[in-house]
Amino acid sequence: MGKPRKPRGRQLDGILLLDKPGGMTSNAALQRAKWLFAAAKAGHTGSLDPMATGVLPLCFGEATKFSQYLLDADKTYRCTMRFGITTNTGDADGEVLVNKPAPALTRDAVESALVRFVGEIEQVPSMFSAIKHQGQPLYKLAREGIEVERAARKVTVYRLVITDFRGGEYPEADVEAHVSKGTYIRTLAEDVGALLECGAHISRLHRCQAGPFHEDSCISLERLEAERGEGRAELLDHFLLPVEKAIDHLPTVTVPEASGFYLRQGQPVLEVKALHAAAVGDMVRVVLESGEFLGVAEIQPDGRIAPRKLLQQRSQQSVTPTVNMHGRA
Repeated sequence: MGKPRKPRGRQLDGILLLDKPGGMTSNAALQRAKWLFAAAKAGHTGSLDPMATGVLPLCFGEATKFSQYLLDADKTYRCTMRFGITTNTGDADGEVLVNKPAPALTRDAVESALVRFVGEIEQVPSMFSAIKHQGQPLYKLAREGIEVERAARKVTVYRLVITDFRGGEYPEADVEAHVSKGTYIRTLAEDVGALLECGAHISRLHRCQAGPFHEDSCISLERLEAERGEGRAELLDHFLLPVEKAIDHLPTVTVPEASGFYLRQGQPVLEVKALHAAAVGDMVRVVLESGEFLGVAEIQPDGRIAPRKLLQQRSQQSVTPTVNMHGRA
């Protein structure tokens, strides 16, 4: 049996806050960034529609172990809901299904409708979503003219406010939405349009926040390409945030070096003080007294902390990311 194939690319760890451009899939943006960094391993933390722009955190190397925390995080969007036109995709890229001008629609009417969708609601995902049915993304089935039954999902809309309104034959409302994971803004617009009996779709969608990450800290592909130029990929490493930025919201427990050794062997260690940082069953960030980040552990009833996701020890780290939270292009 031959030796396992060594992954192509650099072994680097960190988080890149990408400002995804419109007209590009999230995977295409990921692959471009991965190539620019010459990274061996990378993944994104939740797709944005091709027409959408904004915050797309990308995880490199060991950061992929913690991507679920970003997938589960709340998101904030700015969008434009256009009333009077319904499309098959729920956005401006789709085919028009219903054209029903709504010149009498007012801002007050839209605001009254939006209030109905604040709080815990149920959504039926669009056939043009990335949710899988028997291993196939729904949008692929939809493009083949196949429609399947989708179960409604509970999501939470924390805030839904109009920031601008433009009347006319096809009125438009600029809306800011703070929502839980799994909330589809396109579906939200469709449901608001249905309530107002005129239909609606999204003509613009921008994610301005994903968990702890804000658009002001994002980097465009154009800036990455310009800074790298014809040089080596290492020129871009200063844009990476440390892995632990993905879980800054978790309580921190500091342990001595000896405890760190046992945690790395997969063994729980006794840290009674951890019970003061969080409750039994909660996850905590584990940091050595030296300041080195180890990973995530779960608090046990007896005061021990059990390792759940730990960074792999490497003899040489190709990258030691520094915090750069203000590199917007």
